[in-house]
Amino acid sequence: MKGVHFLAGFVFLALAASFASASDPSPLQDFCVAINEPKNGVFVNGKFCKDPKLATANDFFFSGLNIPRNTSNPVGSVVTSANVAQIPGLNTLGISLVRIDYAPYGGLNPPHTHPRATEILTVLEGTLYVGFVTSNPDNRLISKVLNPGDVFVFPVGLIHFQFNVGKTKAVAIAALSSQNPGVITIANAVFGSNPPIRSDVLAKAFQVDKNIVDHLQKQLWGDSN
Repeated sequence: MKGVHFLAGFVFLALAASFASASDPSPLQDFCVAINEPKNGVFVNGKFCKDPKLATANDFFFSGLNIPRNTSNPVGSVVTSANVAQIPGLNTLGISLVRIDYAPYGGLNPPHTHPRATEILTVLEGTLYVGFVTSNPDNRLISKVLNPGDVFVFPVGLIHFQFNVGKTKAVAIAALSSQNPGVITIANAVFGSNPPIRSDVLAKAFQVDKNIVDHLQKQLWGDSN
């Protein structure tokens, strides 16, 4: 009987280990250039892979992170991504990059999370107030004012933000530990979901009058950064 219990426990641990490793597999080849066409491709980590013999330098190349972006929008910031959607050679490699431009006097990359990536950010120009909030029950704000050359880390999955507190534009570059980190902007998700979350649900969750929720849900919640 003990042998049966041991065998059952061993099988359970083996299955658990296999599921854990399956969530973020290590590449089994040098690279896996993503393609949209499944013809002659192998499906790996959300993308079909091009035949490695057909890979070119352009599969690993992106140009344009040096170009300032127009921050004339309601939040005053623009994120320019260099992930697997722009660089197909990033597929399975677990890394990506973004440039973030912030308008003077309050350009904001609003509170958001990356469900699949830790982020490390460095300021190139300007002064940013940045921070993240720890998980329940503490919900502790960890924040700092950054200047050019300063680096700050936002742990995977935690709500974080950047806010330009300077009188001039600000620019930052951030690396993320996924080729497709994903982004959930909190206000957009809560008040701009499709279909909308019931206003009485949000009124109770935020402990505010239902009319306030109705007003927020009527705002134009466009694509998030």
